[in-house]
Amino acid sequence: MLSGLVDALKPRVRRVVLYVLRSFPGFWRAIAGIGLLYRPLNRFVINLSVNITRRRPHAYSTLTSYTSWSSLTDKTYLGRHLPAKVAPADLPSVRELTALFRRPEANAPVCPKSTLLFPVFAQYLTDGFLRTNMNDRRRTTSNHDIDLSPLYGLNKTQTDVLRERSDAPGRRGRMKAQIINGEAFPPDLYEADGVTVRAEFCHPQTGAPLLDLPIGFRTVASEKGEAMNGHDRRIFAVGGDRANATPLVAMMNTVFLREHNRLAGELEGRNPTWDDERVFQTARAMVIVIFIKIVVEEYINHISSLAVPLTADPSGAWTAPWNRPNWMTVEFSLLYRWHPMIPDEMTWKGARVHSGRMVLDNRYLTEVGLTEALRMTSATHTGVLGLGNTASFLLPVEEAAIQQGRDQQLPPYNDYREMVGLARARTFADITAKPERQRALAALYGTPDRVDFYVGLFAEDVNPNTPMPTLIGMMVALDAFSQALNNPLLSEHVFNAKTFTDWGFKEIQKRQTIADLIARQAGREGEVDPAIVMTRSDWRRGPAMF
Repeated sequence: MLSGLVDALKPRVRRVVLYVLRSFPGFWRAIAGIGLLYRPLNRFVINLSVNITRRRPHAYSTLTSYTSWSSLTDKTYLGRHLPAKVAPADLPSVRELTALFRRPEANAPVCPKSTLLFPVFAQYLTDGFLRTNMNDRRRTTSNHDIDLSPLYGLNKTQTDVLRERSDAPGRRGRMKAQIINGEAFPPDLYEADGVTVRAEFCHPQTGAPLLDLPIGFRTVASEKGEAMNGHDRRIFAVGGDRANATPLVAMMNTVFLREHNRLAGELEGRNPTWDDERVFQTARAMVIVIFIKIVVEEYINHISSLAVPLTADPSGAWTAPWNRPNWMTVEFSLLYRWHPMIPDEMTWKGARVHSGRMVLDNRYLTEVGLTEALRMTSATHTGVLGLGNTASFLLPVEEAAIQQGRDQQLPPYNDYREMVGLARARTFADITAKPERQRALAALYGTPDRVDFYVGLFAEDVNPNTPMPTLIGMMVALDAFSQALNNPLLSEHVFNAKTFTDWGFKEIQKRQTIADLIARQAGREGEVDPAIVMTRSDWRRGPAMF
């Protein structure tokens, strides 16, 4: 019934509803404490976000420009929200457009709401399912689900080599780890020579690595003028080729590695007759659900401009018409390139460190420890998401993103506005209120109907009470809810105590934030560190946007 009501809302009525939901935070907090009222409200808000456009399955993919059986079933290709459209031949060059993203040397705009923990978590989240094939950008190596593949790997072979696989009492169900300065981290991937992958992570007959090697490692080392030495850089053996990208991403993977092993220990202690396999599989299921709860209840609530706090209530998806199998799209892959939020520098151990120096070097993490790394990340402000704010070392990545949109013949920005129920931009003032940005876009494109999808996403201004511009925010909510709450572990006949045990079912339904996990792992349940946050301590909610 609620889904039908959401579908029936006209754009103008929808704006009024959203304005009310963005206002009166005290009232909505009070409603959140009344389960009988809050549960249908939570379901209504989620449906409002998901039902802005048509539902999966996608009619098109990057395989072909037309619909075929292969394009509907071959998930090694990315899906598409809209069919391909041939762009005009006289669009501005990709190099000219990349210049729009360049950050000023001084007075770079800073996001008033977010700490650096927010985009770091976003990168870790999306690295698990937005896995563009670097040899063919039409394709993906993704499983298309939120399955924590950076931790567990993409397949059983990878998972098996990352596990201890021991039936010894006290070790059942554990993931491999090493102790550095008294703390648990993932094991090293490389031998002491820094080049040879350790034998335990290789095929026993061929010697070929069974784990995906970190993307760009050789290139980055060469650019720094250093010899490639994965051992010295503490490159970890992990489930994803992007999980070593920075020590901050490795930091997030370490949080969930420790949580898995904590839960495995608790499960083994409560179920002493269980073998290694059952302990592992139950702990894995719990960690994935906890991760999804953090995605909704900490990460999405940080993004949201609504005054209504959202919860990861899976029951709302059980009968929802949008509950369909996941298929990541090329548009979703591009809109998550939040490079402007990454600062040029951050303070690490009391010194200023250039962000580019931290790429593929986990020594920054192991030298300070997990909790201190989380605190320093949370103490760092992010840049404002938008044009004119990308650090110089990330500009080549922006250029590649624009080119990817061109290569995949993505329709222009205005077509995506129309797709989600927004009015098409008739003037550049409809995209941004910044006169200098309007002039730059007009000089390059002439008319809003020619603006590239990727450029248009970041040309918009950030809205009040959220770190997001309008179209990015709407498309993130659309895909996040419809691809998180339909996880098999949250389905009607799986989300219960039979799957997770009585203790486990209660454990996953606790409040879940990154800080909560750190407290539990330290044996201090409820003693949450206020310095580990995605939202700045000085942020205050402002007037709602109508």
